[in-house]
Amino acid sequence: MVASSHPAVSQAGVRVLEDGGNAVDAALAMAAMSWLVLPGQCGIGGDAFALVRRLDGTVTAFGGSGFGPDGGEPAFYRDQGLDALPMDGPLAVAVPGAVAALAALHADSASWELTRLWGPAADHAERGLPCTYKTRGDILERRAALSRDAGTASVFLPDGVPPRVGAPLRQPELAATIRRVAADPSSFYTGEPAERAVAALNEGGAPFSGEEWAASGEALTGDALTCVYQGLTLHLTPPPTPGWMVIQQALLNDGVLAEAPWLSAEAVGRAADAARLAFADRFAGCGSDNDHWRTLLTKDAVAAARERLAARDLPAPARPHVPVDGDTTSMVAVDADGMAVSLIHSLAFTFGARFTVPGTGIVLNNRLGRGAYLIDGHPNEVRPRRRPLHTLNAWLVTGQDGALRHVGNTPGGDGQVQWNMQLISHLLDHGLDPATAVSAPRFTVHPGSDADVVGEPPELRVESRLGTERVERLRELGHDVRVQGPWAGGGSAQVVSADPGTGALLGASDPRQDGVALGVL
Repeated sequence: MVASSHPAVSQAGVRVLEDGGNAVDAALAMAAMSWLVLPGQCGIGGDAFALVRRLDGTVTAFGGSGFGPDGGEPAFYRDQGLDALPMDGPLAVAVPGAVAALAALHADSASWELTRLWGPAADHAERGLPCTYKTRGDILERRAALSRDAGTASVFLPDGVPPRVGAPLRQPELAATIRRVAADPSSFYTGEPAERAVAALNEGGAPFSGEEWAASGEALTGDALTCVYQGLTLHLTPPPTPGWMVIQQALLNDGVLAEAPWLSAEAVGRAADAARLAFADRFAGCGSDNDHWRTLLTKDAVAAARERLAARDLPAPARPHVPVDGDTTSMVAVDADGMAVSLIHSLAFTFGARFTVPGTGIVLNNRLGRGAYLIDGHPNEVRPRRRPLHTLNAWLVTGQDGALRHVGNTPGGDGQVQWNMQLISHLLDHGLDPATAVSAPRFTVHPGSDADVVGEPPELRVESRLGTERVERLRELGHDVRVQGPWAGGGSAQVVSADPGTGALLGASDPRQDGVALGVL
């Protein structure tokens, strides 16, 4: 079974499974297809993270997150009059890590050649896939930024006009790049694509040396983070992802949310406060190259945090900034043998830096602008060879015997660590099925700790389906609640669960986007 945010992505994965490929094969084919049908959300110029449960029950994390420019000292940006990193253009870019992560994932557990898995996506890029309603909306919303770059404009604003729904989006240069990289993933970091990217970024004023580009070609591979929740083992992606924040929330909520009525005001309030505390802890001391997060997960730290939650002793936002939306997409795949993959990838904000490497079709991310701070001395301050902190994270759940129980993820910036905890609670605390879990009323504390929103007034955003009575009770409990539309909470959750009694796979895709779960009989 597979699940994703777009029918063509799910179809690509299920076709691989039908033809005898395994879950990793399916996930890799899905990733490449999503570059084309969800171009605002992901791309070969972005980052990626994945968890894999192998057939022997072991779980491994694969990460792709690159460095900013070697010349990107804080003084470089301040000398240009900046008090925060730009969100558009070359100065917003970090070296893409997706190719490194996907290549490592392929080398570890795939059964098909990468050229076979990515070949169909390259063919579709050459011929052109129909523009969807969502992609047209993304283009319309970012039209001005896209029009300023010749590469993005040529694809997404042909003849200067946003494509109509159904019009083919042809990307022949990207097709050639996909084929080249599928044949030799290392070329993305040390070959012609890398040389073209560094040259274009240098011309745009970003001080890349090329050495940081090559250094980013090594994937971040290792053990997943784990904790026990409701007697099951929860696996999360390690830093630079915020997977530890999901674990922190799990440790704070274990034995609490299960005792409260599902989605009661008290349960929502408790989960929201745990998320807000996690964001404050992240901002206060966490960077991608320190271990401060480990101190937050110790027994004593968790006990102290539980006391703070009981007293609603929550920190205030740190400083004001200007908000910008983000975007990502994710997918899950499980094969008949029990191998499972949770994969998430992103350009950071919609269409990333809105900057295309000439001659390659590669739209570059704006992860540096989104994830790094320009705050003197902060552990997440922009620095050469320091990866910016990430919003992306993936999870899966196994039983005490190591058998797969659930695998899932969701896009949504700082919403991810909150909504993933909500999904896990729906499934483990209340025994809900995937369809109910992904469609449940969603709630979100704001701001998180993204560089673009830190310091905004605190809110608890809830979908109106939560109900007036619960909203009023949350306000009585001291939450500043803002009601959103019934399905406006954001995200696009994907879940596949394995029934321990029957062995059946149950899957669902979030109705907030266009996705679908598909299985093989």
